[in-house]
Amino acid sequence: MNPSKPPKNNGKGAPKKGTPESTVSKKKKPGRATRKRSPTWEDRLRVTLITALCIGVAVIGTTVILIGRALSNVPVEQDVPGGSGVSVPPPASPEGAPSEGSDPLSSLEPQGPLSPEGSYGPAEKPGTPGGAASPEKPGYVEGENSVTGIQRRGAPIEASPSSRASRIPENSVERIPSSSAVSRPAGGVIERPPTPQPKTKGTIAIILDDAGNNLHEVTPFLRLPFPLTIAVLPGLPYSAEVARRIRAAGKEVILHQPMEAVGGQNPGPGAIYSTMSEEEIRRVLEKNLTEVGPVVGINNHQGSRITSDPRIMKIVLAFCKEHGLYYIDSRTTADTVVPLVAKEIRLPIGERDVFIDNVQEKETMIRFIRDGVQKAEKKGAAVMIGHVWSSELAATLEELYPELIAQGFTLSTVSRIVMGNFEDEGFGD
Repeated sequence: MNPSKPPKNNGKGAPKKGTPESTVSKKKKPGRATRKRSPTWEDRLRVTLITALCIGVAVIGTTVILIGRALSNVPVEQDVPGGSGVSVPPPASPEGAPSEGSDPLSSLEPQGPLSPEGSYGPAEKPGTPGGAASPEKPGYVEGENSVTGIQRRGAPIEASPSSRASRIPENSVERIPSSSAVSRPAGGVIERPPTPQPKTKGTIAIILDDAGNNLHEVTPFLRLPFPLTIAVLPGLPYSAEVARRIRAAGKEVILHQPMEAVGGQNPGPGAIYSTMSEEEIRRVLEKNLTEVGPVVGINNHQGSRITSDPRIMKIVLAFCKEHGLYYIDSRTTADTVVPLVAKEIRLPIGERDVFIDNVQEKETMIRFIRDGVQKAEKKGAAVMIGHVWSSELAATLEELYPELIAQGFTLSTVSRIVMGNFEDEGFGD
């Protein structure tokens, strides 16, 4: 190496004067420049999916929380007696209605029917020994005296304290009622079944016999605020006028047909006797209907001999059927054939259950009415017979009427009871 030659610097320039060669910084070798990578479509898709998943999880979580809070506010539908599946307040009882089982007449003991004297003579003897009525049959006396709201989700049920529904704890599941009576239409609305109507205990029809002797006897009964059936005797001074006034008052009129009695007492004008032919019987009936009519039915005045005669009763009942009339058997004898003949010719009939005013005392009449009420409750309907000449009867009926209605009984005309029984027996049109 020649010390006279300067050192090679390989074209990189000479080092500065006074600076060692070892202290000269070396430049980096040229190479590729670093570039920033742009995102690909795979990256974008990955980011989008991750974002959507996060949003979905958040939405689902929020929905679950809201549903849980809503369910915690829905009251439980508890089964109550009766199986309705929903707690419903009990229906209010009618104003002034007595408690179940109450009887305004319970303080009075029933008393058997007694035989009065007839309008046209003494009453016939009852059909049982000693004048007492048979325990199996009524006494036979001759003569005319003889759902209310809708529950929406989140709203409490308005109910009485005793039947208010309890609420389920938060975050618990709603209990579904076992009864099928509760419907769940779309929208989550719970509909309550309608409140059943109270059942009628029985129907009572009252017949008032012996109208036609005068005008003043029938007047108090025409003012009574419930249906009545009034039987008018033919051939009396005021028969036609009384019948007209009864119809004008909206009450029901029937012909009170006089008939021969076993005891021989006088049945009055326009009567039917056992010695009459069919032509004579029909002529009497036509004449009486012309005088008293129009009427809806016929019942017998006295008539223990006639109502036990199949031949005559077949004529009378056939006449009723031809004229569209029903027949009421006053049952003045235990030997009556009216039910058998009526069934044979398919005619609707009714039968007397109680004589109200055999004794002209208010307490006794109430006892007989009480007996009729018990029969109506047992059989569904009862027919009671009184008389227009009973001085205490109109006031007694008016006094008892509100109590009978409050107990669940209905007062009606005889025709409604008779036609109802006729349909039940399946006689047809």
